Amino acid sequence: MQLTKQLLMAAVTGCTAAEADKFLKPLNDTLVRYNISTALRIAHFLAQIGHESVGLDAVREYASGAAYEGRKDLGNVMPGDGVRFRGRGLIQITGRANYYALSQAFGVDFVANPVLLEQPLYAALSAGWYWKGRGLNELADGNFFLTITKRINGGTNGLADRERRFLVAAKALGVPGGVVPKVAA
Repeated sequence: MQLTKQLLMAAVTGCTAAEADKFLKPLNDTLVRYNISTALRIAHFLAQIGHESVGLDAVREYASGAAYEGRKDLGNVMPGDGVRFRGRGLIQITGRANYYALSQAFGVDFVANPVLLEQPLYAALSAGWYWKGRGLNELADGNFFLTITKRINGGTNGLADRERRFLVAAKALGVPGGVVPKVAA
């Protein structure tokens, strides 16, 4: 399934025409590359990136990243890593370790040049890489909305917005009526 500009605008609440133009090709490339290939998978993916990026508007976390300073679980072991490796991309890739892993996967040095993740192509592809690496296609197939949210966010931050975005995307993509995301753990 390929997204059109109109479908992307309908499925990602708050997405402007300019944002749809900027992200349409990178998102379609991401869907193909990471086998986000059914309407249900795409609805879950768009709901999550829609929330994380505020409708494709924010490819860099609003917060400074100072809260991530010294977080060894993110690989932030050098002074300044928290700010340098704050959330970027449509799914807000965070931490030196994730930037390094992404660099290895793409053959692009995101550790030396973190702002590359703010470019539409890498913002979208990094979201697909994270999605696939966390087994989220399979969870989307089972409609396990809450588990997907927890794997992306680490908790349930923005759960109501994510669910609203999912329902809008599912309707726009023609997911059969009555599909309600499973919010049980």
